[in-house]
Amino acid sequence: MLGFSLIWIGLGIAIAGYFIGDGLKNFQNPNAKSFVHATDDDDHELIKENEVHYFMGISKQDAKTLTQEYSDIPHIFINGNVYFPKEKLRRWLLEIGSE
Repeated sequence: MLGFSLIWIGLGIAIAGYFIGDGLKNFQNPNAKSFVHATDDDDHELIKENEVHYFMGISKQDAKTLTQEYSDIPHIFINGNVYFPKEKLRRWLLEIGSE
């Protein structure tokens, strides 16, 4: 019984070590894709209007002001709701940030 418990503890430590190592591998490069974030769906993922400030890393009010001042921000309307294509928004932000 004690041996079986030690196996589970050892297995848990090994799994934790793997995840910590994977995180440290990309510590200096936060934009690197790991297995958790590596999906081809990022190109087609949509962000809701009320959640876009999380993606941009700014306040809700600043996101609202930004979307009102820049009419060329990539967005689409679906059933009266505004959505932002994640990859197009990322590229747009990089372009506007380099001006």
